[in-house]
Amino acid sequence: MKHTFIFFLAFVLGCQTKDIQTNSEKNIVLSSEFKTYWYDGMAEISSFKLSQSRYGEQREGEAILIFVTEDFLTNQQVKANQKSKRSKSVLKLNRTKNFLTGIYPYSIMNSSFTYLEGKDLLAKITTSIQEWCGQAYLQLNKKNSLSIQSHSYFEGEADQEINLKNGLTEDELWHQIRIDPTELPQGELNMLPAFEFLRLLHKPIQYYNAIAVLVQGEKTQTYQINYPELNRKVSIDFENNAPYRILKWEEVDLNDPNNTTIDTRVKTLKLPYWQLNHLEDERFRDSLKLN
Repeated sequence: MKHTFIFFLAFVLGCQTKDIQTNSEKNIVLSSEFKTYWYDGMAEISSFKLSQSRYGEQREGEAILIFVTEDFLTNQQVKANQKSKRSKSVLKLNRTKNFLTGIYPYSIMNSSFTYLEGKDLLAKITTSIQEWCGQAYLQLNKKNSLSIQSHSYFEGEADQEINLKNGLTEDELWHQIRIDPTELPQGELNMLPAFEFLRLLHKPIQYYNAIAVLVQGEKTQTYQINYPELNRKVSIDFENNAPYRILKWEEVDLNDPNNTTIDTRVKTLKLPYWQLNHLEDERFRDSLKLN
């Protein structure tokens, strides 16, 4: 029955989508709306109410999305102190989660960087997970291939160096939504899932078959990714019009739909957060409805 459902889903999505895409073959084009919104010297900070599924139970917490443009050194793949011939403009996303599992806390942070010029979107991804049992850290650098370093407290994941051919990653698609959702890849794909998922569920770091579709609503759009092999479905809801703010995202365990993680937007502000580091600036956390 499950195989029949997957075949039917693939058929339906295939009828709705354009040709299969895995990498952009044309230069990135930034709209005037994008430039006006993102090159104003501010960051976009959005707070989310988090309902995180972990160990078979729902955990309440907070999630944050921070999008900002900055100059990025292409060789070292780090933030440039100033714009130069050695740097390119990137869109950075810092995605954080904080929640409790009984007595001990979880803290998760994912940072992803995508170029805003040229043909290839992805530049770099890092993910760290801290909890009282131990911690994990992953870093992906994209140059001629995907070079991945993984370090983990857990047996079987300790210290790994993995090289994958260039391909599509789930984390970079959050950026494509904000740049131009009409260029989101659809159809049957090979995709590297989010590092957060791979480490929390202790899955091998590799490409998996996926089926992606963009669903158009009256006021919002939803980008859905289904991984049949992982029995995992990801849905990202965002606004129909630029700047395509992300409103909600869900991760569903298709083996048990009760195992669902949901992040729902609470508040969005544009702020130069790197300057707001004084005691009196804690008032902005109240504005974002953060505890």
